[in-house]
Amino acid sequence: MARRSTPSAQPSYLPHPLNAPRRTLNDPNESSFSRFLNNEIWAPEKLPGNINILTGVTLFLGGIAAVRTWGELMIPA
Repeated sequence: MARRSTPSAQPSYLPHPLNAPRRTLNDPNESSFSRFLNNEIWAPEKLPGNINILTGVTLFLGGIAAVRTWGELMIPA
C-alpha cells in the first residue's frame, strides 16, 4: 500500500514519551491499590491509551443514555 503523506509529516496519534522520567521509588507504606493506580493508570507511557479507553466507554454510556431518554423520538409516527 502506498504512503499518502509527505515524508516529513508528523504521526496523527499521540506518541509515547520516550524520555519521560519513570517513578521507580517504591514506598513501603503505599497500598497495593495506590501502587496499581500509579503504575497502570497514571503512568505517562500508558496515559494516552487509558484516555482512549475512557473516551470510548463514555461515548458508549452516553449513547445508551441518549437512546433511553430520546429513543421514542426515533420511531416514525
